Amino acid sequence: MMSKPIIKMNAIVKRFYVGEPNELEILHGIGLEVLEGEFIAIVGASGSGKSTLMNIIGALDRATSGSYTLDGTVIEEADDEELSAIRNRKVGFVFQNFNLIPRTNALKNVELPMMYAGIPYRERIARSRELLELVEMSDRVNHQPTELSGGQMQRVAIARAMANDPAILLADEPTGALDSKTGRLVMDLFHALNRDFGKTIVLITHNEKLAKETGRILTMHDGYLYKAEVNDEHS
Repeated sequence: MMSKPIIKMNAIVKRFYVGEPNELEILHGIGLEVLEGEFIAIVGASGSGKSTLMNIIGALDRATSGSYTLDGTVIEEADDEELSAIRNRKVGFVFQNFNLIPRTNALKNVELPMMYAGIPYRERIARSRELLELVEMSDRVNHQPTELSGGQMQRVAIARAMANDPAILLADEPTGALDSKTGRLVMDLFHALNRDFGKTIVLITHNEKLAKETGRILTMHDGYLYKAEVNDEHS
């Protein structure tokens, strides 16, 4: 059975300061298709446009022109409220700096996206516990971020990203703030989510070694996305 496209982008352009003398085009006609269950990497140096592309993939920002369909939803037709719901339900974000809510324990951090999605209290607490068990953080449910190591915070962040069973996990330099051993554990967790749960994962990184672990590598350079290098052993 053919996998369906989860991400389908065509001729995506992003400009800033539109109509101003200093108008700047950052993305130049990007085309991207990601199938359900794929684990891909988008690699690029700082200033290549990969963060701008990530913001559009994650519905954090809109393209200036072009078309983007995410899990069957046409993004350019969605209003701001719909975009907010899409971010909450269809995208699981994992950031370099974890972005956990301070002075709020691990359980509550994982629960938060489900609360916004209107999931009943008992159900979201049960799922939060289940997800924290999945990332091997069951013994830290009542710990606040300041009481956790970097690797533990990232595991809580991954559990939170999975809260609403999103269509994609969007991971922006997820091991960037971690030492290599801890980073290895985090990558192993992504592989498990992809392999055991069929999660579609887009890894944004400048680390080519990490990128080589994914099924397909795309390279960003000066606002252009270059074709894939397929890793047969991981695809």
